[in-house]
Amino acid sequence: MAQTLEKSRNEILREIDKRVDDKIIEKGNAELLKKLIIKAENLTEAISIAELGTTYKRTGLHFDRRLEKFGDTVKFLKRNEQLSFKVDENAINHKLIVGDNYDALLNLLVEYRGKIDVIYIDPPYGKDNMGEFAETNYDNTLTRDNLLSMLYPRLVLARQLMSENGIICCSIDDRNQAYVRCLFDDVFGESNFIGTAPRKTRGSATTKGDAELQTIADYVHIYSNNKSGLVLNKKIVGMKKYPHSDARGKFYVVPLQDNGPHGTRTARPNLYYPIYLLPDGTFSYEEPNNYVEKILPKRHKNDDGRWMWSKKKFDKDKNDLIFMDNKMQIKHYYSEEEDQNKYQYEKLWFDEFQNSKGTIELGKIIGKGLFDNPKPVELVAFLINLASDENSIVLDFFAGSGTTGQAVLELNKKDGGNRQFILATSNEITPKTPNGVVIDVTSKRLKRIMTGECYDKNNQFEWNDKNKPYGGNLEVYDISSIANFDITIFDQIDETLYGQPKLSIQEKTKWVCENLEGTQKFCETDKNWKKRQGASS
Repeated sequence: MAQTLEKSRNEILREIDKRVDDKIIEKGNAELLKKLIIKAENLTEAISIAELGTTYKRTGLHFDRRLEKFGDTVKFLKRNEQLSFKVDENAINHKLIVGDNYDALLNLLVEYRGKIDVIYIDPPYGKDNMGEFAETNYDNTLTRDNLLSMLYPRLVLARQLMSENGIICCSIDDRNQAYVRCLFDDVFGESNFIGTAPRKTRGSATTKGDAELQTIADYVHIYSNNKSGLVLNKKIVGMKKYPHSDARGKFYVVPLQDNGPHGTRTARPNLYYPIYLLPDGTFSYEEPNNYVEKILPKRHKNDDGRWMWSKKKFDKDKNDLIFMDNKMQIKHYYSEEEDQNKYQYEKLWFDEFQNSKGTIELGKIIGKGLFDNPKPVELVAFLINLASDENSIVLDFFAGSGTTGQAVLELNKKDGGNRQFILATSNEITPKTPNGVVIDVTSKRLKRIMTGECYDKNNQFEWNDKNKPYGGNLEVYDISSIANFDITIFDQIDETLYGQPKLSIQEKTKWVCENLEGTQKFCETDKNWKKRQGASS
């Protein structure tokens, strides 16, 4: 318990420092709060002290946050024997957690704090997705207060799960994207914003009135946990070519002049200087008595241009220069040790990942019409590839139909990777899914594509005709709960579900107290949140 308190206390102290950086609280007040937090006797007290330093949001975004409190009930993972399956002892164990994703995130922190490399979420944001609270502040769709208050505590937990250079991607519609962007700025920091990508959702759309335009796109917000250390992956667009040669070997050329947005003399005056081509073919920036040509950077952005090299760099590498096509060029020679691929950063405009693809993909696996608007597998696979490697852990805590799971499996098949997916979703019952979405859609989809057959051994589905099973094991967990004073608590919690070996009763008692205290935290219910707002029941 002391270890858990110390971890959480350090996170709260870092959050206080962030509020100082974001100009939310004064430095002197922050220091006082930090002293009080350090002396706090328990986590609840530390959180209450930290809340004193929350006065406003730097973005100016205001919404009624759900209250988070500590109760006397421990939530824990319990293996679902009916839905779990193991194909190969040596295969990857993927995970599906069934229940409130707030509780799922709290439990994941026990094993996966700081280990998740990519998070993709597609949260519910319309009147058909969030039950009784799809009530009204614009056109009978979900109130933004409810959307933002629901997302905020989950994003705070999600960031604690992310690895140092992990990324999170969030699909959102046009009406909510601006508000959700502000929310992400608050949780992850504006400096960690990577980009917002419009995604073409369909070829055409109808409008509701004469004053509207066709809406055929939604958006994907992309943020990093720590952008300063992030290196995005690039796609291969071809091979390097070496059209020139001399006594030193084959080479290609690139301009010595900087033609970028800051490639002006005003921006870097020390990089503006003349280069003299001498009669023997060499170069100098010092004016000689005799020279063939004097070369200056060309005009750029209504200013004098400038070179990319300093004079010190020029002195060191001037033998790599050539005057070609009336401009100074740098010779880049072929090397066997060098990667010969040409790369390009991905574009922030998705026109090939339309909704129809996701609908067709899911229909081939479980049949048509069971789940509305599943995202295309290609979209999620693309986002996973932006900033991950073949051993990454990928999380989706609004898992829905399980698209993220399939995207991970397809990437592993493509490159032989060992990525692991973790999905979390509630087993929502709808007219289309009378047994719940997990049973009728999510687990069924995963079972079929991983093993080639469903739970009832049925293998007659269209996807099977042209694909081979992806393999892998699936551990399905339900969120269970028990009062913290129940003497059977140590018998009911299985530590091996959290990556622990089987422990002795003394070790297990200590482990449960230190690691599952945080799962007693709960988020205000819809009913209480609504009542506190003063809305009619």
